[in-house]
Amino acid sequence: MYHILKHLLFLMPAERAHYFTTGLLRLVMSIPGVKAIFQSLFCLDDPRLQKELFGLTFKNPVGLAAGFDKNAELIHQLPALGFGFLEVGTVTPKGQPGNPKPRLFRLKSDEALINRMGFNNAGMDLAAEKLKNRPKSVIIGGNIGKNKVTPNEQAKDDYLKCFEALFPYVDYFVVNVSSPNTPDLRQLQDKEPLAELLQTLKAANNKKEVDKPILLKIAPDINTHELSDILEIIDSVGIDGIIATNTTVDRAGLATPHHETEKIGNGGLSGKPLRNRSTEIVSQIRAKTPDLPIIAVGGIYDEASAIEKLDAGADLVQIYTGFVYEGPGLIKRINKAILKRLTEA
Repeated sequence: MYHILKHLLFLMPAERAHYFTTGLLRLVMSIPGVKAIFQSLFCLDDPRLQKELFGLTFKNPVGLAAGFDKNAELIHQLPALGFGFLEVGTVTPKGQPGNPKPRLFRLKSDEALINRMGFNNAGMDLAAEKLKNRPKSVIIGGNIGKNKVTPNEQAKDDYLKCFEALFPYVDYFVVNVSSPNTPDLRQLQDKEPLAELLQTLKAANNKKEVDKPILLKIAPDINTHELSDILEIIDSVGIDGIIATNTTVDRAGLATPHHETEKIGNGGLSGKPLRNRSTEIVSQIRAKTPDLPIIAVGGIYDEASAIEKLDAGADLVQIYTGFVYEGPGLIKRINKAILKRLTEA
């Protein structure tokens, strides 16, 4: 059924198709009884799928990556598609329109996307308002970033504002310093600014009556030395986990002709082409830090690519581009594959 709908959606520009789909999802699930039908089709409830991680219990290991539900507008609908957890955002202190359109592109022959959205979102206050009435049955993470106009020297203030605004309403936080679509943002992955940022958030967290897990989302384009620095900071500051990885600026090995990607221009690439690099990063992290919780994202489009991430050392996985290309049935298929492995073990 989804592949018929996908054919129609892919006739639209990518960003328009996204808003059409999310609007349709809200409309359809507002009809009495429809949500229960979706749950029966796509949800796989089995206690063996539960995962305990940084003090939280995830219903299953398959989550939705940040970027799909930037403003927490779908938190009541998406759990009915089978997700074990959701990540909203990236949220910035002030609402901002993001980069000029068009800014989201399909690479169909690669089953990939290129985006240069630029943290378009309605701001932390609206996200917090939406999350006040959040469902309690699903884990929700808050992915936070800085406004485009905020200089890097003041970036920690933006992250701290978002942290405080969303703190009562999310279960964990993700510090996003790895998007390629906000100018100079990735410079915050450098050793000194990253340490200062994470120390600031950790100090604020320690002041809470009950603290919440803080994770760092990293880029796939870092080298081995940079990864070692990041892991050293995570360990010294006491950050709770890592998300590997964000989108890549690399265009090597694509089936899409070079002239087409040149025409599209800058942006982060996600989907199948990211699979190997993301898995490699996960493996390196696990080899260096045996106990650090890892959420893997990047190039997960079927059961095998999800299991590959778990075998590499990930505790949980997230999907986005695979969800766009394969539909909600992908979540249940991955969870079935995980159950099968548990049964065979």
